[in-house]
Amino acid sequence: MSDSPPQGRSAALSDVQTVDVTAMPSVLARIAGLAMRYPGRVALTVLASLGAAVASLTLPRLFGRSVDQAQALLADGAAHADAARSALVVSAGLVIAATVARGLLTMWSGYLGEYLSQKVANDLRLQFFQHLQKLSFGFHDRIHSGDLVTRGMLDLEGARAFINGAMTPALSLVLLVGFAAAMMVSLDPVLALVGLSFVPVAGYALARMGFLLRVTWLRVQELMGQLTLTMEENLQGIRVVRAFAGRDFELAKFDRGSRAVIVFQDKRITLRFTAIAWMNVSFHISLGLLLWLGGRKVLAGHMTVGRLTEFLTYMTLLQAPIRQVAMIFNSMARATSSGSRLFEVLDLEPEIADAPGASTLQPGEGVLRFEGVGFRYRADGRQVLQDISFEVRPGKTVGIVGPPGSGKSTLANLIPRFYDVTEGRITIDGVDIREVTLASLREYVGLVQQEAFLFDASVGHNVAYADPWAEDARIEAAARTAQIHEHIASLPEGYETRVGERGVALSGGQRQRMSIARGVVPGPGVMIFDDSTAAIDAVTERKVRDGLARATKTKATVIIAHRLSSLMHADEILVLDEGRIVERGSHDALVARGGTYAELYELQSRSDAAATLEEQPA
Repeated sequence: MSDSPPQGRSAALSDVQTVDVTAMPSVLARIAGLAMRYPGRVALTVLASLGAAVASLTLPRLFGRSVDQAQALLADGAAHADAARSALVVSAGLVIAATVARGLLTMWSGYLGEYLSQKVANDLRLQFFQHLQKLSFGFHDRIHSGDLVTRGMLDLEGARAFINGAMTPALSLVLLVGFAAAMMVSLDPVLALVGLSFVPVAGYALARMGFLLRVTWLRVQELMGQLTLTMEENLQGIRVVRAFAGRDFELAKFDRGSRAVIVFQDKRITLRFTAIAWMNVSFHISLGLLLWLGGRKVLAGHMTVGRLTEFLTYMTLLQAPIRQVAMIFNSMARATSSGSRLFEVLDLEPEIADAPGASTLQPGEGVLRFEGVGFRYRADGRQVLQDISFEVRPGKTVGIVGPPGSGKSTLANLIPRFYDVTEGRITIDGVDIREVTLASLREYVGLVQQEAFLFDASVGHNVAYADPWAEDARIEAAARTAQIHEHIASLPEGYETRVGERGVALSGGQRQRMSIARGVVPGPGVMIFDDSTAAIDAVTERKVRDGLARATKTKATVIIAHRLSSLMHADEILVLDEGRIVERGSHDALVARGGTYAELYELQSRSDAAATLEEQPA
């Protein structure tokens, strides 16, 4: 069992009940700012939207003129029939032209807006993924990968949709409503007041919907993150689920999560369509009052039929945008919730980063030194290491042993700066590792961990992951060192064989040997093996150890192991207990001392002897 950081990982970075109602302007402005990286595309989208709005605004006047011309044609009879017919034909042609122009410009605006939003999504996706690579292990210890996947996929989609679903439609909406209202007021203030009487009702319904949707969307996104986590864990642990007949339990757990999502999705839909219903009812009441009052004015001779038609056309023209307002508010609420969750990660500063003015680690003699090192995890403040001091020179090996939880793996993770020491310092050739760039440090320090993670790619790709341009000869040499070459050669496609997701096509020992080969390929200056042979049988381990001794004979090497046979050859062995070095020395010296190491050696020797006797035939 390896040492690990505290496991209190949350499914979210923030409290799901906390909703910042003032966040909408800043979040939406930030998303809009991402779109402004493409000013040409934004300008074309705006022009297309405005063109469609202008084309729409010409229709009421054209319809009103056509009606008056037709009425004049009926009133004048044959006297001016030809002229009236010609004028009517012209007006009809203009109506058709304006309608076609509106349709084409609306289509073009929609296409440009969608293209722009996809460009922003691509930028955000790359930025999010790159930022995750920079965030420290301490961050990944605290948050589950399922939540990060939800933020990088579903939340990102919600933020992207704001551009095409709200930002660009709002431009034409403002022009349509503003210009139409101004024209109605200029034609007849009383009728305009009656026709626009629905606006206060619609405004209240939209304001209420916007706030409640903000809360609902945030909860939906949080629940989707938990649902993603449930699915991810089930798929990763599918063998455990099947082995312990846990299918019904997993199905019930997923069903509960899915039902919780449905509850809030239903609330979201109810809020949206309730607001739409209020707007539609108030709109049609206003329209009915306008028709009644306008009809009375026409009958009284105070207004032409064409002027009333113009009013009614303006109202009809407002109907679609008014319905669209609900969609815009829904998009804004979703973008605010999704964007807040997305930017919450993007705004995090890595705990482990290059210091100002950090220099590249220059390969030198390669002396690794711990000087009074102490470490505690920030999550719970628990002291894991205290006053650790030792030195490893090139060609020398230091072995580290101790009970589970003694700080062995934590010590290994400090060398490539997965975490930073809280006391003392670690140096390479006298240079504090916090003063060099992370990239150069991690190229120089090779860490082979107990957990042998493999990518769903070819064997060759996995072995050469640290140096994708490594020659075939180097890849094969590393595989021979790890005693895995013969197995690879027997595979159907040799080094081109895919290993499957997480290396499921290989045994535990084979995966560990692949991991060892991957660590050997780049040839770093300092090598660390963190219980990297735990799943390998004793005979193969001896061969691997001999191969590694040849491959690392000029490097400073640190070996962490539970099996003492893995580090008996070390020049110095450190025995850790509760984060302190309680014993140190060579294997023979520690056995002769009769302390903790000697007791552990005697216990393992008895176990090995008992196992050997059991394997002998009766």
